Amino acid sequence: MNPGIIFLLILVGAPLLELYVLIEVGSEIGALPTILISVFTAVLGASLVRIQGVSVLLRVQKTLARGEVPALEMLEGAFLMMAGIMLLFPGFITDAIGFLLLVPPLRRKFILAVIKRCGTMGPGPGGPSAPAETEVRRIRVIEGEYRHEDD
Repeated sequence: MNPGIIFLLILVGAPLLELYVLIEVGSEIGALPTILISVFTAVLGASLVRIQGVSVLLRVQKTLARGEVPALEMLEGAFLMMAGIMLLFPGFITDAIGFLLLVPPLRRKFILAVIKRCGTMGPGPGGPSAPAETEVRRIRVIEGEYRHEDD
C-alpha cells in the first residue's frame, strides 16, 4: 500500500477514532470525569517521560564516556519523545500507546523490531554478505602532506 495513503488514513482516522472513544467513555462516566482523566494522564505521562528521559540521558553520557556510539539510547530518546507527544494528545488510545512506550523492555523490543524491519541491522561493509569488490563503488583517497607558505 502507498505510504501516502497510510499516512492520510492515520492523520484522519486516528483523531476520529479518539473522538469516538472519548464520546463513548464520556457517555458512560460523564464529561467532567472524562476530561479529568485526560488531564491526569497528560500530567502523569509528562512526569514519567521526564524521569525516563533523564535516565536515558545519563546512559548516553556513560556510553559516550566508554567511547561507544549511543545509537540505541538515542533511539530510546526519540521513542520517549513520541510517548510524551502521544500522552499530551487527548484520548485514550494515544494514552495507551504512550504508556506502552514508557515501559523500557517493551520500548527496546519495539525499537529492535523497527530496526530489523527497516533492514539496517546487518553486517557492515566488508562483512560476510558484502558484494564483490567489483560491484562496490570505491572512494579514492590520496594521502599526503601539505605546508602553508606565506606570500
